[in-house]
Amino acid sequence: MQEYVQSIGILVLYFVVLASLAGGYRVFGNPEDEIFRKILHFILLGSLPVFLFCFATWTGAVAAALGFAVVVYPLLHFAERIKGFSHFFHERKGGEIKKSLLLVFGMFAVVIAVFWGYFDDRLLAMAGVYAWGIGDALAAIIGKRYGKHKIRGRFLDGKKSLEGSGAMFAASFFSVFGILLLRGGPVWYLLMGIALITALVTTLVELYAKEGNDTVYCPLAATTVMLLFLQMISDL
Repeated sequence: MQEYVQSIGILVLYFVVLASLAGGYRVFGNPEDEIFRKILHFILLGSLPVFLFCFATWTGAVAAALGFAVVVYPLLHFAERIKGFSHFFHERKGGEIKKSLLLVFGMFAVVIAVFWGYFDDRLLAMAGVYAWGIGDALAAIIGKRYGKHKIRGRFLDGKKSLEGSGAMFAASFFSVFGILLLRGGPVWYLLMGIALITALVTTLVELYAKEGNDTVYCPLAATTVMLLFLQMISDL
């Protein structure tokens, strides 16, 4: 029990320190709105290794993720009543921040339960989440600033760009490839192939996802693809 409390303490300290620094930067550094949004995005992503490696069991990590969602959601619900809240966080629509946090913590819980709890593969869980998370952040930044060629087609909203999706693919590939190399297993060129396929699938899922659902769909798609191909290679 004491070890679990210490793990929760590390998690709380992580969020308090990083959120305070981000808030200070927002007030005194005057960053671009989209840059600040992605700083918050990376703070959430950075908490994943805390869940995966600072907790002794996957059940403890899942409980912590769900617990944070239960605690933070109502706090944000009441904080939204404060004047300037939406402007400070650059919400595109009301309730966006609390919904995003709920989706991220829920997604963390599912990925941890499946890929650490069932498959005992924490690095695979990390690779799947970062295939989406890092790629999505760079896609938004590059797409907003340099996205001139909009991707149009059936079931697409026409808002996403070739430049943004290209950034998503590249970031997903390097994130997955690096973590798979760290994880070990097959030879590097097979891992590169898996990373390329995973990045492509993740980019396509993100392209078609709407209303922030990519937060859930992309990590699950990425981890599933990696798991299938790694299993196929191990069976050869």
